[in-house]
This record gives sequence, structure tokens and C-alpha cells, in this order.
Amino acid sequence: MLLYNVTTIIEDSSADRWLQWMQEIHIPQVMQTGLFISNRLLKVVDSPNEGVTYCSQYVVEDMDNFLEYQNKFASALIAEVNINFQNQQVSFTSLMEYIA
Repeated sequence: MLLYNVTTIIEDSSADRWLQWMQEIHIPQVMQTGLFISNRLLKVVDSPNEGVTYCSQYVVEDMDNFLEYQNKFASALIAEVNINFQNQQVSFTSLMEYIA
């Protein structure tokens, strides 16, 4: 199993709207792809960055499912984030493998 992590730093002034949008729209859209097993949303409490830092995490069964998500869905979903929060956030991703 793999953990797909998206870390987002969002401006303080947009953080509440971003959080609501994530919970009501974006995360459900990602999960509706049917490629992820579960998800969680975390707030980084000791972030050294300005703004608010969140981690959106999605568990995926295998690399094939992750690549299918990347190839079929990721671009459109990322574009929607950029449209709604242009110049208000920065995100980076990481893909991790479960060991134990």
C-alpha cells in the first residue's frame, strides 16, 4: 500500500474557505475516483511557514491505481485547486510506501 500526501500552505485569509472547500468538494471528488481506500486531512501544528499548513493524505492499494489516478484525474483536480485558490496557496506532493 502507498500513501499519497499533498502538503498545502494556504494564506491565513483563505484558510477557512480552503478547508471547507477541501472537506465538501475536493476530497469527495478525489475519493469518487474509486482509486483510493481512505483519506485523512491533517493540520500541521508546528509549521515554520507563514500561513496555515495542511496535509491531505490518501491511501492507495498499489502503484497501478496511483498511476491511473495521476493519468486520468490529477490534472483536472489540480486545475480546480488553482482556479479556486490562485496565488493563495502552494502545494507539494510525496508518495510513500507502507513498511510496517
